[in-house]
Amino acid sequence: MAQATSLPDTGEERPARRYSEDAAGLGRLRAGAFTAPALALIAVFLVFPALWVLYLGLTNYRLTGVAAADPQIVGVDNFLTALGNPRFWNSTWLTVEFVAGSAVIGQAVLGFAIAWMLRDRRGPLRRIVEGIVILAWILPSAVVAFLWVALLDPGDGTLNAVLGLTDFAWLLDHPMLSVIVFNIWRGTAFSMMLYAAALGNVPPSHLESARLAGASGWQQLRDVVFPHIRGHVLTNLLLISLWTFNDFSPFMLTAGGPDGKSEVLAVHVYNEAVRNGSLGYGAAISTIILLINLVVAVFYLRLLRSKR
Repeated sequence: MAQATSLPDTGEERPARRYSEDAAGLGRLRAGAFTAPALALIAVFLVFPALWVLYLGLTNYRLTGVAAADPQIVGVDNFLTALGNPRFWNSTWLTVEFVAGSAVIGQAVLGFAIAWMLRDRRGPLRRIVEGIVILAWILPSAVVAFLWVALLDPGDGTLNAVLGLTDFAWLLDHPMLSVIVFNIWRGTAFSMMLYAAALGNVPPSHLESARLAGASGWQQLRDVVFPHIRGHVLTNLLLISLWTFNDFSPFMLTAGGPDGKSEVLAVHVYNEAVRNGSLGYGAAISTIILLINLVVAVFYLRLLRSKR
């Protein structure tokens, strides 16, 4: 049998093996070089515009006139004007309705329902349903808006023809309901795909055990499925809430009308900054929207961490 040999101990301390401080082994300098282009793009397209909007909100800058050539610092006057404007609060409330109806209740619930119904199905039915939902998501917003305007047209609209109604103006009589349903149809695909991926990670053995224990369908969802996909649910709610809060597509259906009944905050900013030319005032409202988004994001993130 061969004898194991060992290296002689010379009594000298061997130098400690050096490892890089980052997992990829690049070192700080090379890692910084790799991330520099991404950081530069973030600075140019996100950080600088945000700081510029914050600056404009402190001025009386306008699209035309003397204030366009020589804007003056007005401090927080624009912010105080916005907070004291009933039209701003009306747009804020309409935006809350828009987010709650089309994102939190509509897209999240409908997306989960579709993903749950299709989780075990195979064949053409699943592909057809998924194709229809995803097609609504990938179509340009302008195209989708045109289709919905044609669908809801009071004269020759498809919906009135199907329901047997004549001259019923959906966009005039029920503007927010029309906008909410439009956004649900357009954005449900994201929630469906995210939930479908999350449901694929639920162990089938856990559902089978609950089924053998006599758990109903609702009990299986409550006690088995939701605890596994809780993080996915909160992540989905965070993303679709922020996207919907800043969505401008309602403008293409109603332009904020009639009489401001569908003027969500994104449309309100456009009307003030572009149509009325008050860029400073519009920038102040945009800054308030940014702060609201930050509060919503922090709320969801803290909730996600506490659930973990």
